[in-house]
Amino acid sequence: MNVPASGRRVLVSGASRGLGRAVARAFAANGDRVAVHFGSREEEARTTLASLAGEGHALVGGDLADPSGAVAVVDAAAEALGGIDVLVNNAAVNIRHPLAETPYEEWVAVWQQHVAVNLLATANLSHLAARRMIDQGGGGRIVNIGSRGAFRGEPDHPAYGATKAAVHALGQSLAVSLAPHGIAVASVAPGFFATERVAPRVEGPEGDAIRAQSPFGRVGSAEEIAAAVLWLASPAAEWSSGTILDLNGASHLRS
Repeated sequence: MNVPASGRRVLVSGASRGLGRAVARAFAANGDRVAVHFGSREEEARTTLASLAGEGHALVGGDLADPSGAVAVVDAAAEALGGIDVLVNNAAVNIRHPLAETPYEEWVAVWQQHVAVNLLATANLSHLAARRMIDQGGGGRIVNIGSRGAFRGEPDHPAYGATKAAVHALGQSLAVSLAPHGIAVASVAPGFFATERVAPRVEGPEGDAIRAQSPFGRVGSAEEIAAAVLWLASPAAEWSSGTILDLNGASHLRS
């Protein structure tokens, strides 16, 4: 199988801002062409697109909670790029819903939203992109964005922790089934890292406690996570297929 080190066709879901933007920039700086997906934040996605190095990138909108939306996103990305060699499943929701404070009707709705976006959209995009990679015949890479919370627990965001654990398991199943086609599948499990969304928490009263989670005394950066994603999508990382790479600054250790 021939997975090039650069010049690849890459679809990054949820690339409007935060980690998705950092991942898109990392691939573009590597010489790859990127389809920047957005759900509702089109203007922010255009900012991401404008910031990418190189040429030949594309903007792709669509609601991944709808299975037909996933089809439209992959079709549009493949048409714009001429195919798909790498998929990064980054799109996710993370809504606070501690059980003791959340009414049942809200609890049900939040769980359904997390499952639809975090898990089912990841599964659907993986199917659609992998089938294209198989038909192309050159192999490929799928990298899933999981979470430390899948192992440590998320008391205020239980649906997030549960769906990210499922994403890890999905990635390992696909790693086994897709290896004969030259497609490697891996996941990253980031701890707390800085983005626009969490800036108020890091800069606010709980900032010191968040930084103290790691013995390095800081939070991670989106660029650090993106660098790991870029490596897992590289030809050199094929033997890491099936891995779940912890990226948490030694804030949660497991063996």
